[in-house]
Amino acid sequence: MQNYNLTHLKQLESEAIFVLRETASQFESPALLFSGGKDSIVMAHLATKAFCPAKVPFPFLHVDTGHNFPETIEFRDQYIKRINAQLIVAQVQDSIDRGSAIEEKGKGASRNSLQSVTLLEAIENESFDACLGGGRRDEEKARAKERFFSHRDSFGQWDPKNQRPELWNLFNGRKAAGENFRVFPLSNWTEMDVWQYCKLEGIKLPCLYFAHEREVFERNGSLLAVTEFAKPEENETVMKLLVRFRTIGDATCTGAVRSSASDLDEVIAEVAASRVTERGSRADDKRSEAAMEDRKKQGYF
Repeated sequence: MQNYNLTHLKQLESEAIFVLRETASQFESPALLFSGGKDSIVMAHLATKAFCPAKVPFPFLHVDTGHNFPETIEFRDQYIKRINAQLIVAQVQDSIDRGSAIEEKGKGASRNSLQSVTLLEAIENESFDACLGGGRRDEEKARAKERFFSHRDSFGQWDPKNQRPELWNLFNGRKAAGENFRVFPLSNWTEMDVWQYCKLEGIKLPCLYFAHEREVFERNGSLLAVTEFAKPEENETVMKLLVRFRTIGDATCTGAVRSSASDLDEVIAEVAASRVTERGSRADDKRSEAAMEDRKKQGYF
């Protein structure tokens, strides 16, 4: 007799696919935020399954700070070509050139917060009414307040007190003119779920997620890679270490962790034993206790 019991990964997959299909049905012009990181790759994989054999019915949007790791951009372009999706790239540099965003200066300067400005401009220019993000509730305390359908006002701002109830998997995508939504199909997933699902489905990921030798330096408790965007000061020592990245963002704020995990099995074992959160090495999250919530209120996804 066939067993119809679902594993927890298949339950999460079914839930995420349901949210993706709800987004496609309730909104006129959605987009999938795609950075080339593991969460957006898993979300893209789920989208291809949700609408197979048809193409994914909405474009992929990457808000490019210009400070990404080259490996990430290379993987992004290869992945988009492989699944035959439409990619829209919104450049933070264009926002800076227009004067709508002001670049930070000095030590520790980052373009990460400027993504909010460029994202809101892209939403307006492309008339997107919903943007699918790979945010998960276990990532950060501000994320834990999120609904699947996260309402944003006409200024793109997030108000945690002005969100719709989501009872019995009923999602309310109604909005006034100018308002939009962020949608998070992976809300109930954990970092461990993402890694185990990648192993289950055989999902390929950027090489940055696995152990490799790299020149790094320590700044404010984070190991930053030496790049053209992040250079050590005179009092900061460059070390060549075996590291990997648990999360991928700007080279200016994404910290590496010492690791010898070179494949999915070893990464899963490492994550299971870790006592530091996934974003614990992100320099941008250490600026204040409410760094993520402040960015979300400014329009960050």
